[in-house]
Amino acid sequence: MPPARDQPPSPAVTAAAHELSLEQAHLAHARNCLREMRESAQRLDALAGNEVSAEALAIALARRVDALADSPTTPLFFGRLDFAAPPERFHIGRRHVRNAAADPVVLDWRADLCRVFYRAHPGDPMGLALRRRFGFSGGELTAYEDETFAAGGSGAGGASRLLAEEIERPRTGPMRDIVATIQPEQDEIVRAPLEQTVCVQGAPGTGKTAVGLHRAAYLLYTHRERLRRSKVLIVGPNRSFLAYIAAVLPALGEIDVEQRTLAELVAHVPVRGTDEPAVARIKGDIRMAKVLRRALLAGVRKPVESLMVTIGGRRWRLAADELRGLARDVIARDVRYAAARSALAQQVALAVVRLMEEAGDSPSDQAPDQIARMAAVKGFVDLTLPRVKPKELVRQLLTDRPTLAAAGRDLLSEQEQSLLLTVPTRSGAARWSMADAVLVDEVVDLLIRTPSYGHVVLDEAQDLSPMACRAVGRRCSTGSATVLGDLAQGTAPESAVSWSETLAHLGKPDGLIEVLTKGYRVPAQVIDFASRLLPHIAPGVAPATSVRQAAGSLRVVASGSRPVESAVAWVVAELLRKDGSVGVIAADARVVAVSRALRQGGIDAHVLGSDDNLSLLTVVPASLAKGLEFDAVVVVEPAEIVASESRGLRRLYVVLTRAVSELVVVHAQSLPAELSA
Repeated sequence: MPPARDQPPSPAVTAAAHELSLEQAHLAHARNCLREMRESAQRLDALAGNEVSAEALAIALARRVDALADSPTTPLFFGRLDFAAPPERFHIGRRHVRNAAADPVVLDWRADLCRVFYRAHPGDPMGLALRRRFGFSGGELTAYEDETFAAGGSGAGGASRLLAEEIERPRTGPMRDIVATIQPEQDEIVRAPLEQTVCVQGAPGTGKTAVGLHRAAYLLYTHRERLRRSKVLIVGPNRSFLAYIAAVLPALGEIDVEQRTLAELVAHVPVRGTDEPAVARIKGDIRMAKVLRRALLAGVRKPVESLMVTIGGRRWRLAADELRGLARDVIARDVRYAAARSALAQQVALAVVRLMEEAGDSPSDQAPDQIARMAAVKGFVDLTLPRVKPKELVRQLLTDRPTLAAAGRDLLSEQEQSLLLTVPTRSGAARWSMADAVLVDEVVDLLIRTPSYGHVVLDEAQDLSPMACRAVGRRCSTGSATVLGDLAQGTAPESAVSWSETLAHLGKPDGLIEVLTKGYRVPAQVIDFASRLLPHIAPGVAPATSVRQAAGSLRVVASGSRPVESAVAWVVAELLRKDGSVGVIAADARVVAVSRALRQGGIDAHVLGSDDNLSLLTVVPASLAKGLEFDAVVVVEPAEIVASESRGLRRLYVVLTRAVSELVVVHAQSLPAELSA
């Protein structure tokens, strides 16, 4: 019998290998072009007409160089578009890359042409002959997958293996961008006009956070100069969350974006206290805006005496009734308090100038400003519109019954006023809460207008009180917003009940509400399990329908006779033998015991604080789990999470939906009845 011979590769395999080598060569060429772009930027000199302009230009050039940095582990392109007529081909990537002749080597995914990559389908090819997706490993191109479109709109569709692999790729470290996996309904939100405020109600795993960040990147690309001046702000619930999402925009070439927590936005007082839920609800109620305005205006005094101004040895007298008219007119303008003070001084000065002119004098053009700065005029303004310190006004409102009764009349009940007066914010023993800081911010804005950003992305918005919404809304009063959240995940006492109300409190009543229900992150088995809670926590919210089926992605483990912590250590040791990140989520009071048990089992576990980054294995207090995701999640004692706070079932819903690949529920106590099938 003759020896067996190796069969030569088929023509199709040979052609595929050759095509892959061509694409790999294009990737190498693109990297060379990007390197040349960066080197060219580094060679530029910051030459300007003066030192200040030169410094600003140098900063801009440094940012440009940073934006052109190439990461060897990140592919420069993830897709290709082949158009039928005229026949053209474009590679699609995270940033624009050009060659020495300024011809595009890679198109930025945000370019208008690239929307075809995300929206074309067999029923509407949008002029495409072929759409190609690429598979990468460690930055190296390893595979490609083609979807062809026949002329006339009938094409070969079908599920994309590479797309599914990219969605399911293990999560280690910070959040990744999703430019390669953006879905049509997500792309519509991402490319919404700058002038349009958009509110995204998104079930867990629908990618709402990623959509909001990618919209920010798209707007910065499309309105570069406008937003360079007015800036873009990302607002997140805590520093851990912001650290988790911090790498997304830089990966897309956008580094000039501010990221703040609400606490950092309203940091007028040190927040060291926590309100009882009933008190937090009152402080967060929209009625407090009127209460604070009344408290501010309660200090206004009607002039009862005339005012004498001495100029150059001559005295000029303004009668009390004229002064009352000037004060009344200024207050009626409904301007900021500080502006009203300035306006009153100017009106008094102009009245004096008129007296001088009537007497035959010829005051200079500078006279009104000079008179407005005179001690007598400034003293009159201080008496009529006294200087106000925001912190002291709020402190007095919350500690002085007559002040609160006057400001809260017909707005707050006696019981509500009594609850507010129990807050320990007296001088020398102040323990300001987050809700207090928001109230102080409201007063600051009553005095001086808060500067506005060009666009604000607000995540986890369902947990903001109406007053907190006003604080964020002030930061985009002349701009627009992308509002992200899930009503079912509202865990704060003053959580939102409808997005229409939230948009109204933000000052964006015409905002467009979009709903995402198709889940890409959480497996169907996990989301279906968590969705058992929805009828009990948010009956009006539609459950997500996951596109991913993952057998074995859900396990419920009873610890039996063992302590629950030892059962958790056993499960974690098993999960760590797989790829990806692991999050162990427990009620805040049990975190220390869980982390101790893991260490005793030889497992090094990092405990997440409010301003920490995630690690490969992280023990997470349930109160900090919102917005995070892990490949595998171990939930410890769901009953304890439910019992730990008034909205415990909502907290449990959040916790159960943090897993990308596998959820393990470990318990010794009985599971909450609401989880029963």
